[in-house]
Formats: sequence, structure tokens, C-alpha cells
Amino acid sequence: MLAVLITLTPGCQNEFIDYQKAKVHIAVLPIMDVKIRWNSTLELLELAYRLREFTRKWLQNPNYREYWPLFTTQDEQTIVKYVMEVLRPFRYWTLWMSKRHSVTLHHVITVYNDMFNHMDGVMQALAKKKTQWKEDLFFAVRLARQMFSKYYTEVTPTTSMLLISTHIFDPFRKL
Repeated sequence: MLAVLITLTPGCQNEFIDYQKAKVHIAVLPIMDVKIRWNSTLELLELAYRLREFTRKWLQNPNYREYWPLFTTQDEQTIVKYVMEVLRPFRYWTLWMSKRHSVTLHHVITVYNDMFNHMDGVMQALAKKKTQWKEDLFFAVRLARQMFSKYYTEVTPTTSMLLISTHIFDPFRKL
């Protein structure tokens, strides 16, 4: 909603950009729409988190005080920051695999294991937390881990010889 309000008129946009001029080299505006991909949503969250100081200043302008309730609270910012930390390793592996210009099949087990380790670490950190958002995040990560387990078991049993062969022929781990 704030992205729409900030980009509603050139005057609003210019005011928002002016708040950034002393602190950043290239001023940016919030994104109103993103591609329907999870890592684009992560980018949107990261941009909103980076712009929170400028958004706060913009909302302190008397012309926009009525929109102050739309500004994220400190607790909401903490939640967003934690969610970003949970998702960043997934983006790393997604982009790493998609940008490779060579065979990546031999990396599947390593990538899956890293993702499992990350999810296990997050679940261990959240296991005894009683805050509702932390319980919700624990539940979401547990479901994601179950889904990953399903994909992993579909990849490994029937293709185990293929995966072993790709490890043998990996140009960086020559036997």
C-alpha cells in the first residue's frame, strides 16, 4: 500500500527521493509489483526493509500522517528481518544453480544437504519459542523441510547411480 502511495504522484515520488539524497548514492522507490517468484518477493522485502528509515520520514510529513498506521512496527520489522535471513540461503542456491553454465547435477546432493542443514538450524533455534510469529515460522519451515524431503527422496533412489556417476565425472573432483 505504501509503495502505491509513494509513487502515486510525481510530487510524492520526489519527496521520497529527497529523503534519501543525503544518505544514498542512487535513490530508489519501493516496488509496486514483482514477478511471481519467491525470490522476487524476497527482493521486495529486502528493499522495503532498506527503505524503512526513508518511509518513516516520508510518513512524518503532515500531508501523509493519516497513513502512519501503515508503517511497520519494530516487531514487524524484526519478523521481516528474520524471514529474510531464513530465505537468503535458498536464494543463494537457486541463483547459483541457475547461473552455472555447466552441468550442475553433481551438486544436487550438496545443495540439498546445505538446505536441510539450514532448515534444521532454523527449526532448532525456533523449537522452544512461544511467540506466535516464531511458532508460525517454525511450522512453515517444518512444512518446507517435509516438501524438500519428498523431492529429495524422489531424486535420490531412482537416480542414485546417475548422481554417483556425475560425481565421478565432475571436472573439479577428478578421481
